[in-house]
Amino acid sequence: MQPRQLRWETLAALRTSSKGRLSYCRRWLRDEDILEGCMSPLVLSPYSGWVLDRVIGQPAQEIAPSGSSTPKESTPLTNQSSSLEKITSGSRQGSSPLSSVEPNEAKFRRLDLPGFLHELLILYSVTDFAHMLSTQGNEDLSLLEMEQEAFPAVLPSKVTEVEGCIRMYEEMHRLKGKEGLRQRQEQQEQMVRAVYDLASEQLKRFDELKELKQHQEFQDLQEVMEKSSKEAQGQQEKLKEEHRHRAKVLNLKLREAEQQRQRQEELERLRKEEGQERLRRLYSIQEEVLQLNQQIDPNYRHKDLPRIDLSAYSNRGNQICGLVSGLIRTTSERGLPTQVDVANTERALQEMRGLISSMQQEIAAAVEEKRRRDEEEERQKQKELLKKEQMKAQAPAPAQRSGGKQQKEGLQVKAEESTMQWYQQLQDAAEQCVASFSGISNCKDNNEVKKIKTDLQKAATIPVSQISRIAGSQLREIFDKINNLLSGKSVQSGGRTVSVTQHPQGLDFVYYKLAEKFVNQGEEEVASHRDAAFPIAVVASGIWEMHPRVGDLFLAHLHKKCPYSVPFYPALKEGTSMEEYQRMLGYQVKDSKMEEQDHFLKRMSGMIRLYAAIIQLRWPYGNKQGTHPHGLNYGWRWLAQMLNMEPLADVTATLLFDFLEVCGNALMKQYQVQFWKMMLLIREDYFPRIEAITSSGQMGSLMRFKQFLEECLQQKEIPLPKGALQSSFWRS
Repeated sequence: MQPRQLRWETLAALRTSSKGRLSYCRRWLRDEDILEGCMSPLVLSPYSGWVLDRVIGQPAQEIAPSGSSTPKESTPLTNQSSSLEKITSGSRQGSSPLSSVEPNEAKFRRLDLPGFLHELLILYSVTDFAHMLSTQGNEDLSLLEMEQEAFPAVLPSKVTEVEGCIRMYEEMHRLKGKEGLRQRQEQQEQMVRAVYDLASEQLKRFDELKELKQHQEFQDLQEVMEKSSKEAQGQQEKLKEEHRHRAKVLNLKLREAEQQRQRQEELERLRKEEGQERLRRLYSIQEEVLQLNQQIDPNYRHKDLPRIDLSAYSNRGNQICGLVSGLIRTTSERGLPTQVDVANTERALQEMRGLISSMQQEIAAAVEEKRRRDEEEERQKQKELLKKEQMKAQAPAPAQRSGGKQQKEGLQVKAEESTMQWYQQLQDAAEQCVASFSGISNCKDNNEVKKIKTDLQKAATIPVSQISRIAGSQLREIFDKINNLLSGKSVQSGGRTVSVTQHPQGLDFVYYKLAEKFVNQGEEEVASHRDAAFPIAVVASGIWEMHPRVGDLFLAHLHKKCPYSVPFYPALKEGTSMEEYQRMLGYQVKDSKMEEQDHFLKRMSGMIRLYAAIIQLRWPYGNKQGTHPHGLNYGWRWLAQMLNMEPLADVTATLLFDFLEVCGNALMKQYQVQFWKMMLLIREDYFPRIEAITSSGQMGSLMRFKQFLEECLQQKEIPLPKGALQSSFWRS
């Protein structure tokens, strides 16, 4: 039993060593290591030779007992020892580094401890297994024979034991690996079956739960749908009820709105009727005021009352008329008049009636005073007759001369008689001209005459429309074209040849239309572009000089559209409608509605500017020997007559400013000192009259005229009008 003791002593020594006290886990070897250990061939490590050297190199007294075995066992041991020597020799050859080094504790610690322990355990297990084989009976004999075949040499008993232990350990390790693998496979199969069964059960439960959930969801969905259907039906019924209620409410509102609209229409109709009634009342008041004003004649002289002066009444009457006209004009621009407007005009009417009553009372008092003086004079004459009878030889006394200074009279309301005769002559000439071409103007069936009329009208009016601030050479072409047409020559118009000789009444027709077109240009073009007054005026002046009838017709058209160019204030005659009277004053009336005051003043300004430009300009290529057919003397007369007439609110200031701005420089050069006296008269005497009748809404034109007067009087110079034609214009 010594080898066994030695073996256990060795194991105990190894266990107590520093590396033997290290702990190892049995689970370090995994399934793959188990299989690899079972399937891989057995191979001795390089340390096995060194281990065998240590084991075999024991003292002989330990090996001798094993040599005293039976003869049957000696042969195998010899073979085993020889085989072991071969193995050890091979191991020594493969592990020469280990055999060359003396085994000591330090060298032993440098070995691979896990590998070394593994090999050592295998060797000791083999010795145990060999010892077990040596003690077994016949059933181990075959194994010994197989060993003898593998190792023909007889090995020592120690080697045989080691060899058997190795085989036994390998078999045990292989069987243990197979058993572990089988157990592991069974565990895996059981686990798989358990998992499969569990998964199947869970799948069944899941399917059942899913089916139950679907059934519940279907039931819930049906309930929700039924509930939604019921709610929708209820909501629909509710909406129908609300719709019926709203329809009733809307019908009520519509009926109320319709009734309200009808009431509004009725109120609007009543308002319009009242407004129209008030407007008619205003017109009747204005007509009555104008008629009452006509009763006030500033030039009235009673045969028995030579000293009575009615100019104050005339001035106040004109102011009242202007006030009423301004109220009506403001009302027309705003729409229908209000009760306040009617009350204001009625107050003006009452004031006019009171003015007439005061004038009549003054006249009656004057007549009574005259009668009293006449009676006193009669008594005085009787006394003088008595004295004459008593005086026999008394010479007649010389007549006394009346040296009293005549009282200053008021301004005129009507134009002078000579001016009105001239105005009427021009209007009669225009009417005669219209009658002279009635055949060409009233033709409706004769297409040839209508064509001639259209061509002549275009040939007369289109060149005038082309006049503007163009070069002098182009302006001369326009003048020559118009002059040739009036002279009976053929001209080109619209690609056609036109001549006044195409119809017997063609020349009168062209005269009339040409004059009308010149006035229309002043009314439209000059009103919008003030600089255009001078090129239009120079052409009109040249045509007027060569064809005087055009000038007369021009004045007739101008006086008809702008009566203030005469100057002339038309009076309202009995039987004349208010619309016709407004047209006589120069207003444009469309659909019983008078144009706005600003537009009216703009048109009047354009025509006055054209007239003021014509009287100072002459055609530069005409006959310079003769006088101007309508020169500056007519402008001086117009200015003097305007200052002798009562001013009109907003109109007089505008026209005087436009006339003096265009023609003032030429009048200053012509009349010099007399002109400046006229300017002083306007500022000192006439301007306060305009200011007295001007309302707060009409101060624009008045302030512009006042500023112009002050600047001119301060500088003692009237500047050239803007747009005046210079000599460079004709050279271009």
